[in-house]
Amino acid sequence: MDFVLFIKQVINGIQVGSVYALVALGYTMVYGIVKLINFAHGDFIMVGGYVAVFLIPFLLNMGVPAWVSAVASVAVCALIGVLTEKIAYKPLRGAPSLSVLITAIAVSLFLENLALLLFSSAPRPVSNVFNMQPVNVGPVQFSGISVITIVLSLIIMAALQLFIKGTRMGKAMRAVSEDGKAAILMGISTNRTISLTFAIGSGLAGIAAVMYCAAYPQVQPYMGTMLGLKAFVAAVLGGIGSIPGAMLGGILIGLVESMTKGYISTQLADAVVFSILIIVLLVKPTGIFGKNVGEKV
Repeated sequence: MDFVLFIKQVINGIQVGSVYALVALGYTMVYGIVKLINFAHGDFIMVGGYVAVFLIPFLLNMGVPAWVSAVASVAVCALIGVLTEKIAYKPLRGAPSLSVLITAIAVSLFLENLALLLFSSAPRPVSNVFNMQPVNVGPVQFSGISVITIVLSLIIMAALQLFIKGTRMGKAMRAVSEDGKAAILMGISTNRTISLTFAIGSGLAGIAAVMYCAAYPQVQPYMGTMLGLKAFVAAVLGGIGSIPGAMLGGILIGLVESMTKGYISTQLADAVVFSILIIVLLVKPTGIFGKNVGEKV
């Protein structure tokens, strides 16, 4: 029985870690391009969750599978991300980093309070997104949602890596990340590249929202706050700016959280996760895959 419990905790950890990884990818992509920590990113998950809440009943009445709501969540979150970049962040390019940080926090508070005003603080239930039977592997049984979340996350991560490495726009993103001014001289549109980066990163938050709501079927205005912070820890652990680092960091944070809840205490799980952030910043601030970058003076 102890072995079965251990395997279940591992699967649960990988499942929630896959969600963290999707959100961490958004953090790391934006940071890699514009060196900005978009603390409003977690609230994009909340936006995607509310899209699913209102759209799923409509889809079910039309005879359309509920998982199609993920497409709408991605589209809405991508649009919100691009608008946020255009309205809030673009005017601050070249501004002190503290000003950008304060703006990111302000955008986060704006989205949370707007949701509070529109939908109230009461949690709203989410209809069943996926109809899949539990999967049995020997004596171990785990939910079909776990399988879908893990497999879908791996596919998305692999596709994103191929996009960054092998496509023209992916190469443009890497060029802007390396040297924005040189990229402009090479004919690359930095504005379009940055907007695409925000769209992809925010769209990943929309997918994460649907995956999260499938496992924890309720939405409320502050649902993205803690989720976003844990994903940020995952991005820092893996090496912020590194896509493989975001993937690995998310899985590791999910496993640590799951094991802490299963074997130590559910109340200490968050404390352990944020302790990892402190340890990483003290021991290896660049994270697992991060690189030390010298600054010219």
